[in-house]
Amino acid sequence: MAHIPEPDVEPLRLGSAAIDGQVSYKLRLAQIVAYRAFEGVVTGFGVAPRYLGLLWLIRDNPGQAQSRLAEAVALQRSSLVTILDRLEADGLVERRAVSGDRRMKQVWLTGEGKRTLDALIPLAEAHEAAMTAGLNEEERAVFLRALDQVVRNLS
Repeated sequence: MAHIPEPDVEPLRLGSAAIDGQVSYKLRLAQIVAYRAFEGVVTGFGVAPRYLGLLWLIRDNPGQAQSRLAEAVALQRSSLVTILDRLEADGLVERRAVSGDRRMKQVWLTGEGKRTLDALIPLAEAHEAAMTAGLNEEERAVFLRALDQVVRNLS
């Protein structure tokens, strides 16, 4: 559960106004707060909430090679392998060898992975609505386009 400061307690201030205007600082802070809030309301799913985006990507792109998935979520292949090991141990994904290439593995959701994702998506959508409360559709669209541009700039 996210900690909410008491109303009469003044929030800490940054010593420099410069960092408060840094997109990277605000983006990281927003990511931490968003994840913590989501983790606070989603329980009983093991590690699945942490990797919801990846599970969703696998569902929508079944049988993709691990390397393509790593690219899609901006991870090093070795980092993704560790995550897939965990998801596979939890019974959410399975990796299948590619005929003719022993090194390549394709990734699929299991039945349990599909059921878990189906249960998590409505919770994620409710979290998304709470997180973007106060933004109208146009503001939300502009925000998403700006984030997409940041990703393109850094990719």
